[in-house]
Amino acid sequence: MPVHSRILALGVASLFALTACATASAAPPSSPSASAPASRTIDNCGTTVDFTGAAPKRVVTIKSTSTEMLLALGLGNRIVGTAFQDGPVPSVWKAQAAKLTSLSNFVPSQEVVLATEPNLVYGGWESNFSADGAGTRGELATLGVSSYVSPAACKEAGYQPTRLRFSDIFSEIDQVAAIFRVSDAKLLASQKAELASITADTRGRTALWYSSGDDSPYVGAGIGAPQLVLDTIGLKNVAGSVKDTWTSFNWESVVEADPDVIVLVDATWNTAAKKIQSLETNPVTANLSAVKNHRYLTVPFAASEAGVRTVSAAKDLAGQLAKLDLK
Repeated sequence: MPVHSRILALGVASLFALTACATASAAPPSSPSASAPASRTIDNCGTTVDFTGAAPKRVVTIKSTSTEMLLALGLGNRIVGTAFQDGPVPSVWKAQAAKLTSLSNFVPSQEVVLATEPNLVYGGWESNFSADGAGTRGELATLGVSSYVSPAACKEAGYQPTRLRFSDIFSEIDQVAAIFRVSDAKLLASQKAELASITADTRGRTALWYSSGDDSPYVGAGIGAPQLVLDTIGLKNVAGSVKDTWTSFNWESVVEADPDVIVLVDATWNTAAKKIQSLETNPVTANLSAVKNHRYLTVPFAASEAGVRTVSAAKDLAGQLAKLDLK
């Protein structure tokens, strides 16, 4: 039977169970929890998703945050396709990642997604689910395909975190582990121990989190992952008053704030080196204190969004910051 017909035939009866997280045990990641309840309905970014029956076994992940969440939980064998990945995964997950199939360098079409016969599409952004993208969440549901968006990326009023905290990230880990009926005890313990090991800088310095843009910089604002990381390592965000995760800023405001440090998001399509060259050759930014003194920190794009790499990103940036001469 053709895949579209087969998926249509499944209908809504093929929705999957969301159960409580498996207790910490010696069971492998794919083993269900004996104590898991029969079903659970979740409100995910304003979309009600009912998981009943077996845990998802065929998952399409869109964006690095969703892929890496499953890799961190040892669920790489459930991923039947990835798309719109933001960069290479850390070495600890490379063995799992080497077996993954890339469907698209950008948001995949619904046809490409359905060809993998997925049970679940896990997106890093709400915008991944659109009529000209992977399909709307409603459309996928009518085909028996569940959907899930990283809660930290919710944009709907009432669902977007008012100010992201590590407890929000840990909550997503819990929820995803529950969907797949695996234990997240080891992962959470590791994350919390690494977070506790970070020493915040006490020099009271300011920073610009510079993601992209030449004429108008696109920067980390006051309620998302950039703000959380800057708070954690002891830097004051010069765009922290903007109530958004990221925002279009302006160079005049940057010059007025004259940040002590600039955090550069390193992406293959817009490298940290390219940003440095632009900052140092642009007359508007060349005299910034951070630029004149080469006070730069770098973070990979894939680690700049809320997810299982946020703690390690903060730890790495704290180490870079400690080495800077801020006199």
